[in-house]
Amino acid sequence: MRYKKFLLFVFAWVFIWASGSEGAAPIESLIPKRDLPREWTLIHGPQTYNKKTLFEHINGQAELYLKYGFRQSVFAIYQDKKKAENQIEVDIYDMGNVVQAFGVFSRFRNEDRPGGFGLDSYLDDHSALFYKGQHFVLFYATESNPDILKLFGKLLSSRISDSTPPPKEISFFPKHGLKPGSIQYFPEGLLGHQFLKRGFQGTYVDGEKEHHLFLAIFKDSQEAANALKAYKEDLSKKGKVLSGGSIPFEARALKGEDPYQGKVITLQKGFFLLGAVGFQNDDDAENRLKEFSEKVK
Repeated sequence: MRYKKFLLFVFAWVFIWASGSEGAAPIESLIPKRDLPREWTLIHGPQTYNKKTLFEHINGQAELYLKYGFRQSVFAIYQDKKKAENQIEVDIYDMGNVVQAFGVFSRFRNEDRPGGFGLDSYLDDHSALFYKGQHFVLFYATESNPDILKLFGKLLSSRISDSTPPPKEISFFPKHGLKPGSIQYFPEGLLGHQFLKRGFQGTYVDGEKEHHLFLAIFKDSQEAANALKAYKEDLSKKGKVLSGGSIPFEARALKGEDPYQGKVITLQKGFFLLGAVGFQNDDDAENRLKEFSEKVK
């Protein structure tokens, strides 16, 4: 009897899940058609793309989106009724989850110029971009129009109902010295090393010098330990592993010098590897890394 009740529960859950999936709003429904900024109208689209057809729309950048987990996208063009050459293009990308949406956003944002919409955004004279939930949104204006871009950004952000918070890993990075808007997520090859796989990196400024903190993410602690070993072997071949000295707050740690990235400190914490690269002062790097380690959970 208990087994039958269990099966009924499973079947009911699957039915509810499937029904919810079928009822999900199509991505083209996110394109605003009414209540647009004054004097603006939709003149093209919505036009959707999938993994097979994305190259037809953005051939030069399609590979980047696919690496970040691209599922589908929709494209549209808006036009100023009084000035036909004044147009705004919009692309909405479904990236599968908030980490991957942030990742694409972080690769396109080249400085900290928030627009005040989405979970985070960037706004300049001709473009606006933001991410919210699993969506990454990109606007391009043919003429300088930051005020209208901001209105479109707020309008479209309000149509995305996903309330998923930003990736928690962003909050791990110490705030002191962190270059605003510099945290990025890479789905593979963090710091150019395939053995580090996926993770986050942030840029820190000390005077006129910059260096990076990074957080590599693995499926378990053993995989992280294997990556630390691979990092040591890589430094032994291409740079140097430094003996002597220690990092008192962690046992599994590595210090060395990379011929391209400079000084390196890396340590393991559970299924993470975190570290600092390219720094000048060892004590400052270790103190910042200690603060970083305490926040990683």
